[in-house]
Amino acid sequence: MLALLSLMQSRPAWTGSELAERLGVSARTIRYDVDRLRELGYPVDAARGPAGHYRLGAGARLPPLLLDDEEAVAVAIGLRAGSGVAGIEESSARALTKLEQVLPHRLRRQVAAVNDALSQGPENTGSNVADPVVDASVLTTLAAAIRDHEQVRFGYRGRSDTAPPLAVEPYRLVNWQRHWYLVGRDPASGWHPYRVDWMSLRMRTGRRFAPAVLPGGDYTAFVLREVASAGWSVHARITVLAPAADVLARINPTVGVVESVDDSTCVLVTGADSPEMIAVYIGMLGLDFHVTSPPELVEHLRVLGERYRRAVAAT
Repeated sequence: MLALLSLMQSRPAWTGSELAERLGVSARTIRYDVDRLRELGYPVDAARGPAGHYRLGAGARLPPLLLDDEEAVAVAIGLRAGSGVAGIEESSARALTKLEQVLPHRLRRQVAAVNDALSQGPENTGSNVADPVVDASVLTTLAAAIRDHEQVRFGYRGRSDTAPPLAVEPYRLVNWQRHWYLVGRDPASGWHPYRVDWMSLRMRTGRRFAPAVLPGGDYTAFVLREVASAGWSVHARITVLAPAADVLARINPTVGVVESVDDSTCVLVTGADSPEMIAVYIGMLGLDFHVTSPPELVEHLRVLGERYRRAVAAT
């Protein structure tokens, strides 16, 4: 029966003959064991006819999961690696403890060997700004709204305290660069990526909507493109003294928009969560540039320039 339960958890549907062949028993034994599983509280659905099959249905409580060796080791290691979502640390630790308690000795040694052999570095070494942390309940609420085609209402950072909440049709959650984004459509202003850590959800609206089609159809590409101009805490328009083609050849086109001015000049529209990070990006271009805003970026470049000048003078 445990082997039968394991098979039924491994894929959506099985015919009786497939189960009998895999387990080396008769079709009658399969029917008998299915009835016993039902008596134990496992909801096994059966469809009759030429396309008949057995399917493990959704129950009132979570049944024991039967994992093969590779799956068990992968889950145990993966539970230690999640980050960027608040509220699941304690539940992850509990799940890991339960799993490690029932692992066979040989698998427990494998998991211990991997954990002992690895050291985890800092999650974010590419920014001087702490990674945003998103509440798990916010993600699950948004995911349910996406599934049910239900409009969501939320306050958003940067808007006036007296401004009414945004009412948006949610379509997809995208995780990129340690940030979570909701791709949504505001009926009044169109499609936008919204940073989830900037959102404060209001009560459910109960309003359903007929899904529209995102132009281009690629949610991830849409987020990468739009974030470059609107999704960061700090935005900048940088005049680069080089042709647009030269700049495009040196950057990832999804994290900056390049506007050609003439044959020898272009404008790079980009952003980050701090002026220091923008300074790093544009310094890595290896091209001359001119910046007039935002003021905090101009000031940081001035300080940085003096620091580098002093470093050279000291040698």
